Amino acid sequence: MVLRAKIVRQAAAGSSDKQIAVDLGVHPRTVALWRQRVRDEGVAGIWQVAAGRGRKPTFGATTVSDWIERTLHTQPDGATHWSTRSLGRKVGVSKNTIHRAWRDHQLKPHLTKTFKLSRDPQFVEKLTDVVGVYLQPPKDAVVLCVDEKSQIQALDRSQPGLPLKRGRCGTFTHEYKRHGTTCLFAALHVGKGRVIAEHYPRHRHQEFLRFLRRLDSEFPPPSSLHLILDNYAIHGHARVRTWLRQRPRFVLHFIPTSSSWLNLIERWFAELEQKAVRRGVFRSVEELQAAIDEFLAAWNDEPVPYTWTASVDRILAKVERCRQRLEQIRPGCTQPDPRARSLAS
Repeated sequence: MVLRAKIVRQAAAGSSDKQIAVDLGVHPRTVALWRQRVRDEGVAGIWQVAAGRGRKPTFGATTVSDWIERTLHTQPDGATHWSTRSLGRKVGVSKNTIHRAWRDHQLKPHLTKTFKLSRDPQFVEKLTDVVGVYLQPPKDAVVLCVDEKSQIQALDRSQPGLPLKRGRCGTFTHEYKRHGTTCLFAALHVGKGRVIAEHYPRHRHQEFLRFLRRLDSEFPPPSSLHLILDNYAIHGHARVRTWLRQRPRFVLHFIPTSSSWLNLIERWFAELEQKAVRRGVFRSVEELQAAIDEFLAAWNDEPVPYTWTASVDRILAKVERCRQRLEQIRPGCTQPDPRARSLAS
């Protein structure tokens, strides 16, 4: 249609059929055809498809609809989902035909995504609190997303991996030797994108207190520190609460249970895992920590803040759609978790 419009536009400007054909790389007869079509039918003729043009579909809409219905609501014997080959054998067509039908209906049965709907009885209150801090940070305050990435493994591969080259991605063996683990405590400065992180051998409230002291010295008074945290037990330990009561400039905002996506530091942890850890070869914990520190230094040289854009209403609407769908599948599965209730209290 774009080509037709260009032909008509140049023809209206007075160009000859031969010149238009040369400019657009088409045959002069094509140019003459569309000149005549516009004279006969007007400009609207450009967008119309002549009756009888194109290859007729081999299978009707009802047949294709039956394939889609089978894909969505049935399972093959001994499997959890259909493949193009298994469904093709079942209905008597080729795998390519099924593939085209799935592509037209945007179906990919071989792919799955994980999720978990929070059953926190205080979900709305905590969601509103955290999103409010993101969208309207308190005045003269520093907002930090804090969490721990525990049990980061220093893995050495049993054989050297093959390097990246034309036509082949980089490879590494599935066998590995484990040389220990480290725990990374990290805080993301929401406004600037800078990350403060420290390595610890263990993952206890003692290490969390040491990290809080690091944050206390990193951001001196009088600015208040608003920390966005998950509900892990060490964050609410008695010694931690006592320490925080003595420092009222620390304000904690807890995300709902099963809602780690609300904590932006998780996005940075994904960057760390993808770019510095997953493909690495580490023969000791020290090598692993050095690689993490190198990634951290490079990040802080040019920090990139993560911008939160989703409003509370948008999130709640999406959660409600998910909740309704889950209730249709299994009633009662989205009721508040009593463990979350006791933790909140």
